[in-house]
Amino acid sequence: MSEKLVVIDYGMGNLKSVAQALERVAPDTLVQISSDPADIDAADRIVFPGQGAAGDCMRNIERAGLLQSILQACREKPFLGICMGLQVLLEVSDENAGTHCIGLIPGRVEKFDRSDHQTGFKVPHMGWNEVEQCTSHPLWEGIPDRARFYFVHSYFVRPDDNTWIAGSTDYMHPFASALARDNVFATQFHPEKSARDGLRLLHNFSRWSV
Repeated sequence: MSEKLVVIDYGMGNLKSVAQALERVAPDTLVQISSDPADIDAADRIVFPGQGAAGDCMRNIERAGLLQSILQACREKPFLGICMGLQVLLEVSDENAGTHCIGLIPGRVEKFDRSDHQTGFKVPHMGWNEVEQCTSHPLWEGIPDRARFYFVHSYFVRPDDNTWIAGSTDYMHPFASALARDNVFATQFHPEKSARDGLRLLHNFSRWSV
């Protein structure tokens, strides 16, 4: 019987591109986009993507009744967060004048400082950038250290405990671009938009046993 992988639909994010990339790298896996907590509870693996603002994200999650299913999935099964699906795992975001988030990971989400004009950096951070692998992890298998991935974001995560950091990227300053612990792995970059190495990360996730 095929494993079931659910891409969480809370009304934000490029869900079809994520699902299509997963179908490409895991043809024997049933990939489903769903906003039904029962589907999330029944899945073998969870992908939590997202784009947009933290406040909208949390309102949509709560309105759809997804919060408890997301927290349960984080505790029990392979779980991959992408972009906003990383940021809202922390406790609070500076976005929208302060947004209380899911709180799985102690720490906060901060905005890149747009006032530092002399650096020439733009906000949002958009484009390809290197990811330094800060720890060994099954999802890095077959991906060279400092491989380039695709980013689109104005905010970055700052976990209280640096042992969560699985990947780091330098833009204006070094920031955590991947967090991992136990069965949770989450990235600020978009693996579904990151060519060969992004697809390899999704492939690794589809086979990751925890």
